[in-house]
Amino acid sequence: MANSIPKWTDERTDTLTSLVGDTSPVTQATVTSTALTLETTPRSISSKLRKMGYEVELAAKANTRAYTEAQESELADFVNDNSGRYTYGEIAAMVFDGEFSPKSIQGKLLSMELTEAVKPTVREAAARTYSDSEEATVLEMIGNGDFVEDIADALGKSINSIRGKALSLSRTHGVSMPKQRESHAKVKTDALEALGSVSDMSVEDIADAIGKTVRGVKTMLTHRSISCSNYDGAKKAATAAAKRATA
Repeated sequence: MANSIPKWTDERTDTLTSLVGDTSPVTQATVTSTALTLETTPRSISSKLRKMGYEVELAAKANTRAYTEAQESELADFVNDNSGRYTYGEIAAMVFDGEFSPKSIQGKLLSMELTEAVKPTVREAAARTYSDSEEATVLEMIGNGDFVEDIADALGKSINSIRGKALSLSRTHGVSMPKQRESHAKVKTDALEALGSVSDMSVEDIADAIGKTVRGVKTMLTHRSISCSNYDGAKKAATAAAKRATA
């Protein structure tokens, strides 16, 4: 299958129409077989058909359709006689006139313990976002104790990207997560400290000054045992500590 989904040209649309015919609704198996022929995805086929006014069977409905004993026997014979030759999608398109979806076929063969007789679907490797050299740089800088910001600057990537890569490397290489030079919590603390003494300020004044809510300021004052003109954070902190001690 191509690396990208092909565009719907007039020629491809005409081919689609001829393959599907006048059947309505179009079964998921027909969708799958058509997708194989046109080298695209079942989702692309379903979407195009619906835009053209066709009724298309829902994948969920196809996945839950029951098999008769005769169908189970026929499916088992087909798979055993063609061991390793066809994928789930190809099997779905070739048996029972396309009555069952690939996912339904996969589920049934799984319950029948016949999945080893199915040809594996070749999947394209996910595109790498980090080269070997970049990965080595991340490992080296983490080992040197560099901050996440420095690693991001060195590689021209976002901080979140570096964190994600570091998390992956922590699982494969046992490295620790790089620290951030200045956390959000530190920024919040500095904003309050920058005001100096707040004993003559109200909670509302402090909230306006540091861009926080009144409730947030009260929490900060209590946590740090600081009092202002209309809120005794030190007393609140002492009361909370006493309650914890007697709990």
